Amino acid sequence: MSPGLILFSFLIYTLIIFSIAWITSRKADNQSFFIGNKKSPWPVVAYGMIGASLSGVTFISIPGWVGETGFTYFMIVLGYVVGYAVITTILLPLYYRLNLTSIYTYLEKRFGRNTYKTGSSFFLLSRIIGASFRMFLVISVLQVFVFDHYGIPFWLTVILFMVLIQLYTFKGGIKTIVWTDTLQTTFMLTAVVVTIGIILSQLNTGLSEMIGKVWDSDLSRIIETDVDNPRYFLKQFISGMFISIVMTGLDQDMMQKNLSCKNLKDAQKNMTTLSLVLVPVNLIFLFLGAVLFIYAMQFNIQMPVLSDHLFPAIALNELGIVAGIVFIIGLISAAYSSADSALTSLTTSFSIDILELDKKFSNNENLLKKNRQWVHIGMALIIIFVIISFELINNQAIINQLFTFAGYTYGPLLGFYAFGLFTKYQVHDKWVPLVAIAAPVLTFIMSYFSESIFNGYQFGFELLIINGLITIAGLLVIRKKY
Repeated sequence: MSPGLILFSFLIYTLIIFSIAWITSRKADNQSFFIGNKKSPWPVVAYGMIGASLSGVTFISIPGWVGETGFTYFMIVLGYVVGYAVITTILLPLYYRLNLTSIYTYLEKRFGRNTYKTGSSFFLLSRIIGASFRMFLVISVLQVFVFDHYGIPFWLTVILFMVLIQLYTFKGGIKTIVWTDTLQTTFMLTAVVVTIGIILSQLNTGLSEMIGKVWDSDLSRIIETDVDNPRYFLKQFISGMFISIVMTGLDQDMMQKNLSCKNLKDAQKNMTTLSLVLVPVNLIFLFLGAVLFIYAMQFNIQMPVLSDHLFPAIALNELGIVAGIVFIIGLISAAYSSADSALTSLTTSFSIDILELDKKFSNNENLLKKNRQWVHIGMALIIIFVIISFELINNQAIINQLFTFAGYTYGPLLGFYAFGLFTKYQVHDKWVPLVAIAAPVLTFIMSYFSESIFNGYQFGFELLIINGLITIAGLLVIRKKY
């Protein structure tokens, strides 16, 4: 597929996104930007959140990861269902009862100002790195297959993408994103289904026959029974449960969409629907990964150095123009969905939690809007810098890096909320930042020396749980005696 055709597809899709943004952002105000005026229809939010939950990581990294890990990721997905149930029954009622715009305001009400600032700061760090990981993955693929052809450097490609995302989220915020995510989810899922269909056609194989081939191969391995393996099935399941709690339930990005629903009941319908739909959707992505590897072996296609490049390499070089166009539009959808809601949530959290603009300009809508827009620009610049930095260090599947990093940055948030919800203790608020810093450091030390300390045991994504427990232990140490 020619770089010119890829570029043309990119421009057409971007034009569609800007059209939706123009329609949805008319008469938008600060409440539209932050919580969509609480008028978002829950079916639209639920469907759009599928794409936001998947992003470029699922779209590219998970199919490529199948060659190394089989279907073991599916145990994490099953854990998601339990985690989403916790969010639906415990966290959403809390957020709606307190009528929160930023979910981290709860920490101030429960513990104090230092805990509030610490929690929101850890979210900012987590989301900046997480969104940058996702964007880096997608942009690096487009760089290899399109922009390198025109001699455009990687840093300029990054700036181009972020400027476009900045423009269409600048005014409407979450009100716009609820609807653009719907389009992006549609194109991502269409790309996967069409790719599988074309591969089956070229292999002259029926769907049921291919399912049988995948099932009989080592690629479909779901359960890892070696306890010392980082992908041991029970570790994967429990990790998935806690990953969904922190990366959705304790994440302003994902919760901001839920808080834009009309009421708690609608938000709970949204979350329940999302949890059930994500199981078959993720299974389809894993199946795609297996099909790609079978296709590559059948036609002796050389494997790319990075497993993340397997899907794009086959879609763009082997399957024809239709598959290439569908893949590119799905890829661009993944890129936009990775960054647009992240940029909006970062702006919301920094504006409300750190700068407290809603309090400073409570009686001046125009000044609040002006300052919020400057924060929006600043967050875009930070993400640009981080993405460019990743080019120097990327050497493994992004999905692995993302979950590993989340274990360190979301752990303190998990500890804060668990301690706040399930104990009645108060803490010495001034010492909370020290606990939040010490917990990830101790977690890293345990992980680094785990094989020697624990007789060959390797930590996987359960680092998140260890980090949360260390945070809780630290909060118990600094609790007040009365």
